[in-house]
Amino acid sequence: MVCPTHDRLYLSGCTGPGTCVQCNRRAGPPDSRMRRPMKVLYVLLYYVPHCTGLTIHVQRIAEAMAARGHESTVLTARYSRALPPEEVINGVRVVRLPTFLRISRGMLMPTFPVAAWRLIGEHDLISIHTPLLEASLVTTWARLRKRRPVVITHHGDLVLPAGWFNRFIEFVMYRIYRAAARYASAVIAYSQDYADHSSYLRPVMPKVRPIYPPVTIPRPHPEGVAALRRQYRLEGKTIVGYAGRFVEEKRPDLLLRTVPYLSARFPNLRVVFAGEYRIRYEHFYERCLPLIESLNDRVVFLGLIRDPQTLADFYAMCDVLVLPSGTECFGLVQAEAMLCGTPVVVSDTPGAREVVRVTGMGEIVPRGDVQALAQAIARVL
Repeated sequence: MVCPTHDRLYLSGCTGPGTCVQCNRRAGPPDSRMRRPMKVLYVLLYYVPHCTGLTIHVQRIAEAMAARGHESTVLTARYSRALPPEEVINGVRVVRLPTFLRISRGMLMPTFPVAAWRLIGEHDLISIHTPLLEASLVTTWARLRKRRPVVITHHGDLVLPAGWFNRFIEFVMYRIYRAAARYASAVIAYSQDYADHSSYLRPVMPKVRPIYPPVTIPRPHPEGVAALRRQYRLEGKTIVGYAGRFVEEKRPDLLLRTVPYLSARFPNLRVVFAGEYRIRYEHFYERCLPLIESLNDRVVFLGLIRDPQTLADFYAMCDVLVLPSGTECFGLVQAEAMLCGTPVVVSDTPGAREVVRVTGMGEIVPRGDVQALAQAIARVL
């Protein structure tokens, strides 16, 4: 629904009526005259088939809105030439723009200004997903195109590997975000815990609305769990799982360093990684190879699991899932693992610790402490 005073869409959480950000006017009872379909434009760098927590989050929201009769359009990068410039995926129109140059994790899209101007004018609400290089341009275009309302969903402060160039990128992206946030009607954070500790979110706290991300995962199939164990020769093994990219900010090396301690107590221990481990924009896996090779067959890499049912079976196969991240805005994988019956050990990182705090289904350990991490894993096992 739309606020009659400010022509802004009401923003709501999971329950209850929405509120106009400008005047705090509460939305009244549903009115059939106002229940028209909305046209929502989602703007982000990567969309499916690219697989990260950010893309999964946007995909679930966009498809859910489309299923409810609203018009969902995604404006994103054509990061692979194998992808079509435009297609419809599960009711969501996906517009992919050609890319020109890769910069760390990002890419330049030369035609973005023109495409964004056109699409913003065709939609009622603009949903920006940061970090995004074009974020401030999108809010500027939205302001000029009849003051289209903008909601920013912040998926985590940008943290890159060491190096002066990466520090420069972080500085530029922060300034772009601040400029975009000034115009946004609201900024969605994954949790209040993360918002309270985010250098991006603290300056705009009056606009911040903490909303947990959508989590869906199929029920595990016992036969699928057994098949995974057979496939990777894990029958009778004690399995410590990790799900996510093998990148420095997620600190998988800490989990690897617990293996000598844990294997003394659990002779059949295996640490199983599910996710991409050869990453184009950083080479943390290659730096960890000597450590990985020293652990022999105690470490197993499954690669990226795209099938939701196989992922659910992987979670159920694990005796514990470990999330040792140095920085994390939520950690969707731990909520998915818990829904599959698997407890979690997570680092005491703002945002990441939220799920265990709320559910009590696991342990929280100090960041960067290998001994404490190993002891917590042993207690859960």
